[in-house]
Amino acid sequence: MLVLGIESSCDETAAAVVRDVRELMSNVIASQIDVHRLYGGVVPEIASRKHIEAVLPVIVEALDLAGTPLNRIEGIAVTRGPGLVGSLLVGLSVAKSMAFALGIPYVGVHHLEGHIAAIFLDRPPAFPFVALVVSGGHTNIYFVERFGRFRLLGQTRDDAAGEAFDKAAKLLDIGFPGGLVVDRLAKQGDRRAIAFPRPMKGSLDFSFSGLKTALLTHLKKCSQKPDDAALADIAASFQEAICDVLVDKTLQAASEHGVNRVVVCGGVAANSRLRRCMRERLARDL
Repeated sequence: MLVLGIESSCDETAAAVVRDVRELMSNVIASQIDVHRLYGGVVPEIASRKHIEAVLPVIVEALDLAGTPLNRIEGIAVTRGPGLVGSLLVGLSVAKSMAFALGIPYVGVHHLEGHIAAIFLDRPPAFPFVALVVSGGHTNIYFVERFGRFRLLGQTRDDAAGEAFDKAAKLLDIGFPGGLVVDRLAKQGDRRAIAFPRPMKGSLDFSFSGLKTALLTHLKKCSQKPDDAALADIAASFQEAICDVLVDKTLQAASEHGVNRVVVCGGVAANSRLRRCMRERLARDL
């Protein structure tokens, strides 16, 4: 079966063609980073307008790369939420219109379920497992029993980890997107230089707003603008605090539910320090 997937939940317009559940034939992404960099974060109205401009060219390119004419598509999957309402509306409207015109079914996919399911395109884990979904807008831990069977174990009570990275980068005036620039800068710093807090210890819920405030307070106490070395230390220490919390709570959830399989997904899963810490702790503790 050939399925066209459409994603427009935030600031990237994407389309992919998948054959027989797991064979990814094409995957095209139109990024809006250059547009939102001017503001230090995603502007919802601008994101929606950019999706309108990009969605059809992205779909056409995905079909071309897959060597698949539109009339061979047998189903359409589209992100239905959560996400930015205006952005989601663009993808949903296009998916529904195409499905109606072609006389084929479409299905709305839960954004976070899609993050978790993505691992099955690469290295399918056995059930059950614990999944950490960590992105710009979400930081959740799930116990995944099987497809479609998820139990929420913990979630952020305020900022998500990715949002915290973006806000930290804006406070430090080091660029956008925050997760990428903090990760890059942190490699040059001392992650033990500043004792940032590790919030909500013991709980499986998250809170990153206090960590952001701790960064702001530290910057206000500085007698002068941090130089490059100081910025690297701040970035490394801030990143380490987030990674410690993410890893500790994920392993706590796995231990409490008696599983030794962990999936980390979402945009922040690309963070190099998080990946290293998670691998080391999994090898040692599970």
